Amino acid sequence: MDKKIFRLALPNIITNITVPLLGMIDIAIAGHLGSAVYIGAIALGSNIFNMIYWNFGFIRMSSSGFAAQAYGARNLTETMNVFIRSLAVGLAIGLLILLLQYPIGKFALSLIKSGPESKQYVETYFRIVVWSAPAVLSLYAFKGWFIGMQNAKIPMTISIFNNLMNIALSFLFVFGFGMKIEGIALGTMLSQYSSLALAVFFWVKYYGRLRKHVRKETIMDSMAIKLFFRVNGDVFVRTFLLTLVTTFFTFVSSGMGDIILAVNALLMQFFMLFSYFMDGFAYAGEALTGRYIGAKNPVMLKLMLKRIFFWGLIVSVISVVLYTFFPNQILHILTNDNQVIEATKKFTFWAILIPITGFAAFLWDGIFIGATASKEMRNAMIFSAVVFFSCYYITTPIMGNNGLWLSFILYLSVRGITQTVWAKKALFA
Repeated sequence: MDKKIFRLALPNIITNITVPLLGMIDIAIAGHLGSAVYIGAIALGSNIFNMIYWNFGFIRMSSSGFAAQAYGARNLTETMNVFIRSLAVGLAIGLLILLLQYPIGKFALSLIKSGPESKQYVETYFRIVVWSAPAVLSLYAFKGWFIGMQNAKIPMTISIFNNLMNIALSFLFVFGFGMKIEGIALGTMLSQYSSLALAVFFWVKYYGRLRKHVRKETIMDSMAIKLFFRVNGDVFVRTFLLTLVTTFFTFVSSGMGDIILAVNALLMQFFMLFSYFMDGFAYAGEALTGRYIGAKNPVMLKLMLKRIFFWGLIVSVISVVLYTFFPNQILHILTNDNQVIEATKKFTFWAILIPITGFAAFLWDGIFIGATASKEMRNAMIFSAVVFFSCYYITTPIMGNNGLWLSFILYLSVRGITQTVWAKKALFA
């Protein structure tokens, strides 16, 4: 079982490590432009797109869960149906975002409480990166489907290519052509379309033969479509609340001054590094859960759950050690602004708590996605979001930024606890 887990987890870990590294590179580039305002602007700009794209994370999640179950049941026609439905939804939503980019941008910018200079940089970033929306959401469909088909190597290759292209182009535009925020944004946008082209190439090369299993009359099957949109609706609510919490966190930080905004932007890189690393195992759980449920094999499902949580605990312990003993080294990689580094040291305690309180939530998310247990995942997120906002409004007026972080840590804990309680019903009912 460990071999199966790592065959899926390791490529996803490699894939996911490149994502926070990319965010760190963007933050690091901004951190060397001479002002904390640039760090905050990149953090805010990135969070606007998190707010947009994470809401549509159901495209990747449902694609993965449904494809894995069809794969486990050896239903190749349904695997193609899942792919076509997910890709069509992703492309359509991406084009809709382009059409509505002006009101979306205005609304997002209205939430930012920082100064006019920071807002100007954020708007510049948004107006360029938004053009990548169709590519990003189409890639969600490709990635989810590949994972559901038990293939983690292709998403790994695409993600590494995407991030290397992004880093290379951002360096070229910023340090080669003298661009600033515009260069980082342009590098991000161009890398997404390059990656979509690569995804299409891999699909045609390795899965093009599955086109013979397409049955037009089954693509729009009423029962399958109803289930598809019910699960997607539940995951949309879950993801909307997740996005709401994380973007609210950053926007509230922007109202605490440029230094605190930069501090929290740096500390959130600790969170992202851990979360994407842990998601490598969550994706493995996602693919294997769907496979064993599709194959109606509860014995293997239980064994997989035990091993997934064992390895998740190991990753959490390693993360705690790194965050406890090497926070200064990580901070100096992210920025050379000593004022921001000194301010951040006062809050690194919260970064140490992230792996302890958060690992169960990440693993259960993947497992529930593979089981298409969307209702339980949605309800857990609703409950934890209520805890977050309740704690924020009670503690932040008294504790300031510490209250904000306390609310976030409680939110992670409650997600993991509630999903653990509901797991038996979700997976074995």
